Amino acid sequence: MASIKQDENSYGLGDPLMLLIIDKLFACGAGELVNLPQTIVIGDQSSGKSSVLEGLIRKSLPRDSGLCTRFATQIIFRRSREERISVSIVADRNAAPDHRTRVEGWGRKDITSLDSGTFTGIMSEVHDVMGVSQVGDDSGQKRTFSNDILRLEIAGPDQEHLTVFDVPGIFKNTTPGLTTKADIELVKNMVLGYMENPRSVMLAVIPANVDVATQDILELATDVDPTGDRTLGVLTKPDLVDQGAESRVIDLIEGRARVMKLGWHIVRNPGQQQILDGSLDRHSLEMDFFRTKTPWKNIQADKIGIESLRDRLKEILAVLVRQEFPKVKYEISKKLTNKHDQIKRLGPERSSSAAQAANLTELATEYQRLVTLSLDAKFGSDERFEKSFALRLAPAIMARFVTFEKEMAWGGHEYSFLPNRKESTPQSEAGAMDVENQPPYVALIGGRINESGVRKEEDTEGLVDILQPQETLAVPDGKDIEMWLHQVYKTSRGFELGTFDSSILATTMKKQSCKWVSLSLGYISDIIVIVHRFITATLDLLCYDDTMKQSLFNTLADGLSNRYQTAIKQVSFLLEVERNGLPMTLNHYFNDNLEKCRQERMVSMMQEFAINDCTHGSVIRLSDARHTHPMSNTDHVVQDIHDILHSYYKVARKRYVDNVVTQATAYFLIAGPETPLTLFSPMFVSGLTHEELEHVAGEAPRTRRERARLNRDIASLTEAKSVLSRGR
Repeated sequence: MASIKQDENSYGLGDPLMLLIIDKLFACGAGELVNLPQTIVIGDQSSGKSSVLEGLIRKSLPRDSGLCTRFATQIIFRRSREERISVSIVADRNAAPDHRTRVEGWGRKDITSLDSGTFTGIMSEVHDVMGVSQVGDDSGQKRTFSNDILRLEIAGPDQEHLTVFDVPGIFKNTTPGLTTKADIELVKNMVLGYMENPRSVMLAVIPANVDVATQDILELATDVDPTGDRTLGVLTKPDLVDQGAESRVIDLIEGRARVMKLGWHIVRNPGQQQILDGSLDRHSLEMDFFRTKTPWKNIQADKIGIESLRDRLKEILAVLVRQEFPKVKYEISKKLTNKHDQIKRLGPERSSSAAQAANLTELATEYQRLVTLSLDAKFGSDERFEKSFALRLAPAIMARFVTFEKEMAWGGHEYSFLPNRKESTPQSEAGAMDVENQPPYVALIGGRINESGVRKEEDTEGLVDILQPQETLAVPDGKDIEMWLHQVYKTSRGFELGTFDSSILATTMKKQSCKWVSLSLGYISDIIVIVHRFITATLDLLCYDDTMKQSLFNTLADGLSNRYQTAIKQVSFLLEVERNGLPMTLNHYFNDNLEKCRQERMVSMMQEFAINDCTHGSVIRLSDARHTHPMSNTDHVVQDIHDILHSYYKVARKRYVDNVVTQATAYFLIAGPETPLTLFSPMFVSGLTHEELEHVAGEAPRTRRERARLNRDIASLTEAKSVLSRGR
């Protein structure tokens, strides 16, 4: 709080309407949420704080021999045509619901006078309602102090606007049967909570007969207000100051020691015997003391006595309210917006099965909308796609499609096929791997294909057991294929003449496609991770309640796992068909490829006899066509096996890749009727039992408490905003 500036125009009552508004803001509970301008009376126990407060309110307070103030009290003076006194309790912001209901349901508005007997009876009721122990209560079941606030409003034609908070006095020593060490800390923290409000003016009550440097309350005030901008010192018990020590007190009052911007004031409280005297006139008694006793009679008149202190407090509060009122209005609006945002993040209230089903249905509908937008790649339709790239499902899946197809083409075969022409650089599918012309995703390290292995995505928690583990595969070697085919033929041939048994094609196809298993299962595992990551990210965005999100995941987990495994089983089925089934195709590209292989082989063999300078192009003599390299029957058959395997493998690989993409990926994981993406839907929600709805969407106790607290805060701030808009 900025220093309270004062001039000749700042003194007086100030704007009563503005002070009334601040009082109403306190009444609706806004003071628990926003720092409001206030005056608080603080002091150690036995400092005379209660007597000062009695003088300010012109009423006697109940006293007991064991303990003084047990809770904070807000005392409001207000001018009105009729005299009326009302008492109510503002519950602690963190109070339990049943306690809140009890204390806020209590109140007295029928009080016509506040004599000592009436006040004592009211305070006894307040202690009972708050659950605070009283003198003689030895049960030990009640608290000694409470964070609830007693609100006392005194109105009448002779009253002027003034609001004061009285807080319990701090203490160092415990009283057996009454207070504990925990109470010492509780009271200190309670008092500090009021003192730390930067818009509070502290009335620090200190006995004049002690050294102010030893007073804990003044030390605490200095900690929270080091420049003394909002601390007014009040000295009590001047009649107990030792002779010769008066100058130390005078130095404080006249600003020569322990300077504070609001200065020091001195009062003389009645003694115990004088309090018992029913005919006591406090003002006359006090003024007689300050007019007749040396050196007190020399003090400036506006710094002595309870009445001048009362006027001083009104002046300070009026100035404080004028300075801080615009900031208070802004903070209330800002705080209300913040509370609305917080409760929005909790989602709709879910206390009944109908509310739970409605909330989940709305959630599932929005989830399916995001699924559709993501698969259609319409990312501009929702700003959330900019916040999380995990929501961009289509691009991630397409990128993995392409990588899978290239991996199968470049490294899916165990042996590289022989080139059809004598070329210095063999081509990718016709001969050995061309390292220099490989795509960037393939790198050779020690004879192995290594990018990040067959898996490109990191495993997702909860799916490790069903996913393909990481694996790196050896690079196909073109130098070994002839040796391998010779070995297969020699160990499998029968009595055929110039031909081979059809089972050899099945055997070689199974061996040549052995890497399909790891590549395919690695691919489908990555697609599952991408899909699961999308589901997780989407529900993270839609579920503001962490408990609900986890419960929903747990409910979906088995269904998701089953659908993921269905896709994996489809890949395994396709592998079984292609690798263990009969090699079959009606694709005309098989015959075309085989014929091209044979033609290219013939052209390659005759190339050395070609005459290239002929006007008809490259030609050979018919006699040269009869010249062939001597070749055994076995070599001829092995060449045929190679060419047929090469032609069939090419057709089968492309067919297989298409089937994995269209069936295992598209149908079972992305666009089919029962994919993981379609599991969480309004239909799924409608099938949940009441118990399942409660498990998934029921609010956790912590969430219920948070929602109740936010609703109370919103109600208080909404009422506060209404008070500000009405101006009363």
